[in-house]
Amino acid sequence: MDSHPHPPPPPPRSAASPALSEAAFRELYGRLRDQARDGTGDPRGALDRLTPERMVAAAAEVRCGRSVSLAAPIETRPGPDSPEPASHRMTAPTHRETDGHGLRFARDRFAMDVHGDVDSHLDALCHVIFDGELYGGVPASTVTPDGAGALTLDLVRDGIVGRGVLLDIPRLRAVPWLDPGDDVTADDLVAAETAQRTTVGPGDLLFVRVGHRLRRRTLGAWDVAGARAGLHPTAMRFLAERRVSALGSDGNNDTAPSAVAEVPFPVHVLAVNAMGLHLMDYLDFEQLVPVCEQQGRWRFLCVVAPLRLPAATGSPVNPIAVL
Repeated sequence: MDSHPHPPPPPPRSAASPALSEAAFRELYGRLRDQARDGTGDPRGALDRLTPERMVAAAAEVRCGRSVSLAAPIETRPGPDSPEPASHRMTAPTHRETDGHGLRFARDRFAMDVHGDVDSHLDALCHVIFDGELYGGVPASTVTPDGAGALTLDLVRDGIVGRGVLLDIPRLRAVPWLDPGDDVTADDLVAAETAQRTTVGPGDLLFVRVGHRLRRRTLGAWDVAGARAGLHPTAMRFLAERRVSALGSDGNNDTAPSAVAEVPFPVHVLAVNAMGLHLMDYLDFEQLVPVCEQQGRWRFLCVVAPLRLPAATGSPVNPIAVL
């Protein structure tokens, strides 16, 4: 899980977003898990709602022929939220080779912690273990030091293509960003639908902006393990009711400190483990928002293409919105 070995003492939670007891969280977990199992039983989880008919309908959202990346540039500098950033180095050419005649190739090598706290990435359904199980009751023992054996990134080898819907919560609240520790509630999501004159429906890829990227660029990086804006666990009822296929945010999706003292990442547990939702963390919507505002539309065709890493628990990702 996205974590930090020694997080600072958490700030107090907002009274407007109350904490959940472990019992209340487990009741919510059981209810959402049972709702997910009422579906077709597709091993791809909630992606079974992304039918060919809905993919075709999503293509009709393209109006102006504009494409926008929803990923941030990969971070290669250490910082409070990236103590072990991605590494990138050139392996060729040497200085001598650049001066020579004939054919030469530039080559480089790249490595990263996929589930870190700064780079845009997608979580596979094998990423979250809760009570010894993965999504659908698959034993956690299927994940070994040699790789995952079930519910891996290979489930989305053909990509995720559907209708994306962006709900902008700072825009709703008339602020540039949500402060670290603030929660997005189900009521916020409904109110954003109304304010943006859009609706989240079955099979949609839901994107929730909390303004994380804008705050980071404006004020600088901070240790997000101790304090960050995200969704309150009870907001997952909204996603279950609307039967969405995937969830993404410009933050971690989870708020810190957690609303559930005993569960550090309750939204990850509910989304991935209970509901079978592929999650996208630390996206970037700052280029998309002005395009949506200009077009007066918050829906778009979205293409998500993770790497082909068959036994992996996640991948760096660059979702593309096409408007």
